[in-house]
Amino acid sequence: MAYALRSFEYWAYSYRRVWRGSVVTSIVGPIFYLTAMGVGLGKLVNRGPGVGVPYLDFVAPGILAATAMQIAAFESAYPVMAAIRWTRQYYAMLATPLRTRDLLLGHQIYVAARLAAVAAIYLVVLAAFGALESPWAILAWPVAIMVGLAHSAPVSAFSAWLERDEGMNGLFRFVIMPLFLFSGTFFPVSRLPQGAREIAYATPLWNGVDLMRHLTLGTASLWPSLGHVAYLALWVAAGLALAARTYRRRLVT
Repeated sequence: MAYALRSFEYWAYSYRRVWRGSVVTSIVGPIFYLTAMGVGLGKLVNRGPGVGVPYLDFVAPGILAATAMQIAAFESAYPVMAAIRWTRQYYAMLATPLRTRDLLLGHQIYVAARLAAVAAIYLVVLAAFGALESPWAILAWPVAIMVGLAHSAPVSAFSAWLERDEGMNGLFRFVIMPLFLFSGTFFPVSRLPQGAREIAYATPLWNGVDLMRHLTLGTASLWPSLGHVAYLALWVAAGLALAARTYRRRLVT
């Protein structure tokens, strides 16, 4: 773990130089989404047959989960590929006592730190909007980190495996964007047609959205919540195992 923290220090130090540019995409952008969808569109939704709660309260935890997914995917896509193929920082790290496991864990710790900071700020904003209906909403903070890692680990594995960067376009266009739109962020998954609905239920994002929504609304129950946590943990564990394998195959010759 000590060596993994060395890898984390590299990513954290690199982020210190570019953090201002990420404020818009990580914090300001989701707040704009929250204002437009929750407050603007929410006034129209609340007048008709809606989702059973104020639309702001419904959409806010979904945007938090989706933001965690997007940040984690972005931080695990091009940065990982660059560290292997272009800037080759990973090879420089491997010239030290660090091993591929330390590289992977250090990067995931960095992603978790990014998620923790953004989720904390976002929850403060939700509280200011009056969108948190329960003290259990504080548990949405670690859940947001888990949601992010459930995507970060598999995307890291994909990025290490990928030969050319054109594959990133497919990842974000045909995986990340559909997840953002159709995993319960803006409307209940039950409104989707059969087939698409079952696919949405199987995604880690929907499990995170549903769990965070119940936590912020104060309607969470023990066993369904534990089921969501276990499913997210499964994605994290499977993603780390796959990433560890692809890192070794790509970096160790």
